[in-house]
Amino acid sequence: MGSKNKLKRFKENETFKNVIQPTREEVVTDFSHKGKWHSFFGNNNPIVVELGCGKGEYTIALARKNPDKNFIGIDIKGARFWRGAKTAIEENLDNVAFVRTQIELVDFIFAENEVSEIWITFPDPQIKYQRTKHRMTNSSFMKKYHHILNEEGIMNLKTDSEFMHGYTLGLLHGEGHEILYANHTVYKNEGAPKEVTETQTFYEKQYLEVNKPITYIKFRLKY
Repeated sequence: MGSKNKLKRFKENETFKNVIQPTREEVVTDFSHKGKWHSFFGNNNPIVVELGCGKGEYTIALARKNPDKNFIGIDIKGARFWRGAKTAIEENLDNVAFVRTQIELVDFIFAENEVSEIWITFPDPQIKYQRTKHRMTNSSFMKKYHHILNEEGIMNLKTDSEFMHGYTLGLLHGEGHEILYANHTVYKNEGAPKEVTETQTFYEKQYLEVNKPITYIKFRLKY
């Protein structure tokens, strides 16, 4: 993507009512929407968050199918989620928002128990050992997720990385969390949840064309 295109998208994001782009300082000091997301949406519907939402494909697809829930995509790359934000406006999807910030600040974006469900879709597996702290399902991140999720809160991990799938399963077993569903090739499982198999990102479609297995875990955190 050219720099002119990026700048154009950044500018357009500033005009979108469904895009919030706080500075890091604003997030960590006193983020204005923390604990007030239901007011932002104007309803008390469950809040579902997609972390590392990219172009917002999953956020948008789930929002279309679930008008009784609110969806928030989070990514640091605003030029990417511009597409999702624009689509939501074009389709009058009032249950969608995007926040441009780092994922490690998620517990500053949401208050305790404010979120009902979290989706992590195709994250960088950070395979090298020295990158473990950046892995989105490591213990530190899991504690942040647990803090913002309500008591019945659900986690979803969908990935093409067998490594990430195995690492996460091992951590969940080791820490005693509740695994609700796990499959290392979800499209070949007849009982796979529809929201997993009916929604596909751009890159996921490419993976499927070359028969690359897509893995999925649904779980509940217990601390």
